[in-house]
Amino acid sequence: MRRILIAAVLLVALLSLTLPTAARADGIDLLNKFGTISISNAGIISKGSELSQFKGISTGHSLGRVSFSTGALLSGSIRGGGTFSSVGSSFRVIGIGNSGQPKGVIFDGAFVGTISWTLLSQRGPNMIFQLSGKLSGQLLNGRIVSGTTTQLFWFSSSQLDKGIGHLTSGESHLAATPEPGTLVLLGFGLLGIASKTRWRPFRRPLSNDEATAGK
Repeated sequence: MRRILIAAVLLVALLSLTLPTAARADGIDLLNKFGTISISNAGIISKGSELSQFKGISTGHSLGRVSFSTGALLSGSIRGGGTFSSVGSSFRVIGIGNSGQPKGVIFDGAFVGTISWTLLSQRGPNMIFQLSGKLSGQLLNGRIVSGTTTQLFWFSSSQLDKGIGHLTSGESHLAATPEPGTLVLLGFGLLGIASKTRWRPFRRPLSNDEATAGK
């Protein structure tokens, strides 16, 4: 029975690793570009970013809008990089239904955990920043998903001082979140089967000499 118990534990562990990977393979990839942002210690708010690709659909024209906001600055600085809070944040994707993508709110969610704000490069007064974080929310069909997003921004020094920036591009991936309860139930089921399996200790066959001596 010990071997069966070990096998059950290993199987549950393997599933916990492979299910997220499978969910990612069936996920939704989104690309956005352009738009402006306002930025201050109170947070970041995006404006007018264009949904340029949805699950491989790309026409060269806008497919909708992507908008988001963060919570307040937690650490570091706006100019040097740091982290923003996800408290009070939002992330919304809206499709216009013109090329096979859904019409209406495709994804409605928010950031989860701290949001990274990184200075990638600076040449003279021009700076490139990256915003990255984890997402969680609901799709148009009601399905709960999680994912990640990375957004790139360009600032001039004078614009950054005024709290104004330009979103150049962004990419997000959303995938169904495997429910931990599913793995737990599977584990208990395997353990239940194992507990009902009769365990028989292994006995080494007697040699001819031992068998003769025992007569």
